[in-house]
Amino acid sequence: MTRYWLLVWIGVGIFIPQTSADFPGERIDNWHQWRGPNGNGVAPHGKPPIRWSEDSNVRWKVGLPGEGTSTPIIWGNQIFLVAAIETDRDAPARGKVDPEALTEPPTQFFQFLVLSVDRNTGKELWRRIATEAVPHQGRHPTHSYAAASPVTDGNYLYVSFGSRGIFCFDLAGKLIWTRALGQMRTRYGWGEATSPVLSGDALIVNWDHEDQSFILALDVKTGETRWKADRDEPTSWSTPLAVEQEGQTQIIVNGTNRIRSYDLSSGAVLWECGGLTLNCIPSPVRTDQAVICMSGYRGAAVFAIPFDSKGDLTGTQKLAWSYHRATPYVPSPLLYRNRLYFTYANSAVLTCLDAQDGTPVFEQQRLPELGTLYASPTAAGGYIFIVDRDGLAVVLQDGPSIEIVATNRLNAQIDASPAIVGTQLFLRGRRELYCIQSD
Repeated sequence: MTRYWLLVWIGVGIFIPQTSADFPGERIDNWHQWRGPNGNGVAPHGKPPIRWSEDSNVRWKVGLPGEGTSTPIIWGNQIFLVAAIETDRDAPARGKVDPEALTEPPTQFFQFLVLSVDRNTGKELWRRIATEAVPHQGRHPTHSYAAASPVTDGNYLYVSFGSRGIFCFDLAGKLIWTRALGQMRTRYGWGEATSPVLSGDALIVNWDHEDQSFILALDVKTGETRWKADRDEPTSWSTPLAVEQEGQTQIIVNGTNRIRSYDLSSGAVLWECGGLTLNCIPSPVRTDQAVICMSGYRGAAVFAIPFDSKGDLTGTQKLAWSYHRATPYVPSPLLYRNRLYFTYANSAVLTCLDAQDGTPVFEQQRLPELGTLYASPTAAGGYIFIVDRDGLAVVLQDGPSIEIVATNRLNAQIDASPAIVGTQLFLRGRRELYCIQSD
């Protein structure tokens, strides 16, 4: 994609986006998407503090409007967040309610908000209401209507509010384009969460739900559809992974029926593999030769699939390796220094495998004090950061055994996964955002 040099005044200085040639290097020093620069939960150049509390190593803390469970996205001096704010405007008469849903749709309008704050001060730079709407479905009590993380290429910010639309802003908050893709009918009315993914000049959106599922590639400049592929899948909440391998880019997507790899240029299926469980949520990660996919609801499965695979691999000996114990339900795995870390269901029980061959490094080790986990583990500077829903975090030394080096607590409910840039760790609570940095 051709990118133009832009000068965008954002109230704190002049922001100069990178050219496409500069972007890969700049990406490593930012947190431009869900699960970080390489989609594996690692900040390669990060060195944040390992100890903090409400009174120590908090550079700033700011309140956030509405509700949101998505990860903060960081580029340069800007942090981007999304939120859903319930208003006092009554909804019109409710139409037909999904009889299979276990949740009730709201009776009020929501504002779907995009927010930019200064990375070093927490000061709000701008906010934009992408749309106002009444969600057609409810959501799980632990979920939110702003659960998908944005993504940026350093020039534009791409935001998915799912059934409320896909939105493209410049980094000064100007709306560039928007697309409506219809309404999702999620399993049991539990809500939407899949984050969009950038690859070259395409924005990938996965749309697995209880009606006709699909995946599509949108042109980043216009939002127009480049290709669309129907998927035989029920609801999933897993974000795709873009992988460039030997001159070809694959878009790899978890799914209950099949893990599938799509050719970015055409949308054609390159390979597929069955065997995961219901309710796929964890995002794929990659080694140098294989992608690792997993799920853990009503079962357990991890598959490492070589990138050069072809056709249907289900039940064959063509996998690099597999594993079938104690896999996560909500949190995604962490791939750090050739070690694959993941939790059991939503509990603080940790397993570590050798990412190359799947052999256990250690298995099902309980982390003391931690409660229920929704946030995914994150790593930087030789340490692993795991945060529970009550704001308690443990920091582990990366290595072949469990070594807890710090236990930290904040007065916040934290479901969003941490983001790390440089010496700063960002933790988003339900109602606040923390910047953790050494005093």
